[in-house]
Amino acid sequence: MAQSAYIHIPFCKSKCKYCSFVSYATENYEQKKQYVNSLIKEIQHFYKNEPLKTLYLGGGTPSLLNIEEIKKIFKCFNFENNYEATIEINPETVDFDYLKDLKEIGLNRLSIGVQSFNDKILKNIGRIHSAQKAEEIIVLAQKAGFKNISTDFIYGLPNQTLEYFISDLKTAINHKVQHISLYGLKIEENCYFYSHLPENLPDDDNQADMYISAIETLERHGYNHYEISNFALDSYESKHNLNYWNDAEYYGFGAAAHGYIDGKRYANFKDLKTYSTNFKNKEEEVTLSTKEQLEETIFLGFRKGTGIDVKKINKKFQIDFEKKYKNILIKYTNSNHLIKTPNGYKLSNEGFLVSNVILSEFL
Repeated sequence: MAQSAYIHIPFCKSKCKYCSFVSYATENYEQKKQYVNSLIKEIQHFYKNEPLKTLYLGGGTPSLLNIEEIKKIFKCFNFENNYEATIEINPETVDFDYLKDLKEIGLNRLSIGVQSFNDKILKNIGRIHSAQKAEEIIVLAQKAGFKNISTDFIYGLPNQTLEYFISDLKTAINHKVQHISLYGLKIEENCYFYSHLPENLPDDDNQADMYISAIETLERHGYNHYEISNFALDSYESKHNLNYWNDAEYYGFGAAAHGYIDGKRYANFKDLKTYSTNFKNKEEEVTLSTKEQLEETIFLGFRKGTGIDVKKINKKFQIDFEKKYKNILIKYTNSNHLIKTPNGYKLSNEGFLVSNVILSEFL
């Protein structure tokens, strides 16, 4: 039974230069209205009315929807008592009244797309807010009553130095935000930077230094490194994202949204028109084999700071994990990329840096 739902809102004011997500730069009121109507029809068709532990509105820029549209979406769901409902916002799209209204609707967690507090860097990557605006919105969100605020940052950006990046994190720390997410810049197809490669990109070593320094800085200030890219003050870990990493089921609603229900992973149609006329159907749907389920459990589990629980894996899949993966475990514990824990194994900080290489050996 799914206890989480992700909702994709694929609209943005403009497309950032590093973005390869499915999003459309538009503020067309009619298009948004039609999309919300299709979205609600999809929810009503698939959602089984079970009380949700978590809801996440991501994008794109969900804060481009007006309050009435968000209210209509939110009212589609039932919730458990201690639910977590997150909405991603961009600083240039909200004001104090909008934030207060979000809180009144029942959203209780914000994820703010800051990326950097350096105006030159923001301009270089196509962000349309200023550093000052980002700080202002954090303060206004706190005044509006939000006690669970996350800020997103990217490292490895053009002209970004280690000093700039750590300064960004210290600004967030000074604002006492409860959660911080860090993502290394990845230039993928379908983004502006892919065909217009920027100059002065930090190399892999510089990116690694930024990541390790960020871990040290955040842990020193009381943030728990609970997942490869995520840090939280005590008890403010993202329940929604932990649901993914614990390999639990969840709904995915909206164009390009992914979901995992009844052992099937699915993806909705990316194209807005196709999605609107085919919301009952999926672009992709795959029933995972036992082998694929095991690999996903390992892959997702190693993303967490606590790592994997060997006893749980052995029980669920009827295997002897340490016997099956003996050579890989010896290789990477000897190189200090893997650490043995009371329950199993976890990646070290250096292991996180090369996690894709390590995890590919389990596949």
